[in-house]
Formats: sequence, structure tokens, C-alpha cells
Amino acid sequence: QVELVESGGGLVQAGGSLALSCAVSGLTFSRSNMGWFRQAPGKEREFVAAISQSGETTYYADSVKGRSTISRDSDKNTVYLQMNSLKPEDTAVYYCAAVTLLLRFYTSWNKEDGYNYWGQGTQVTVSS
Repeated sequence: QVELVESGGGLVQAGGSLALSCAVSGLTFSRSNMGWFRQAPGKEREFVAAISQSGETTYYADSVKGRSTISRDSDKNTVYLQMNSLKPEDTAVYYCAAVTLLLRFYTSWNKEDGYNYWGQGTQVTVSS
């Protein structure tokens, strides 16, 4: 059974930092391409960041580029999203996603339908 479990969300003041984690089980992590998406109240889910199975390729949404870093630890089967200089507009539920088909990842890394597996999400709230 595939499980993606996010953690690390919470309440933070604008300008602060948070580190989100996503623990993966039931998948061969070394073959899993990973993504982070977020959904703010009343809005559609949007792409945040992605990292290839090798970790050599990363992608970021323009809204978080320069403020966020995605990384992965194969020993822990975990992907991370470090977010700095947080803004109130970063407030959302953050979701972790995974896809094992490399071609699908490279053609759809910023699209929801590019991923097979999803976590339940973790809430991030940034106060002004």
C-alpha cells in the first residue's frame, strides 16, 4: 500500500520559515519523482516544486522560486520542502505527490495529472 505522509506544517509569521517533510512508503523511492502542490481556500490546487528521482533535476513555481528548496533523502525515503521568507499568500494546504514513470514526470511535472499518488496534506498558515 502506497502512503505519502506530510508533516511540518503550522502557523508562522510572515518572513519566517518552515520545513515540510513527506515520508514515502510502498513505493521504490529511488524510482519516485516527487512534487509539492498547494491549495489555498477557494482556489485550485497549484504546483509548488518538483524533484526528479535522481535528485538532479528540480523545478519551482515562479511564486516560490528563490524562497524555497526541494530536496530528498533516499536513506529516509523522504522529500523535503524548505520554505523561507514566507508570505501570507503562501497560506494553503500543502500536498506531496509521487510518480514513478520518468517520462510522465518530465512531461507533466507541474500538473496534477502528472502524479499517481498523493498525500493527505499539511496546513501552512502565514500570519501578517
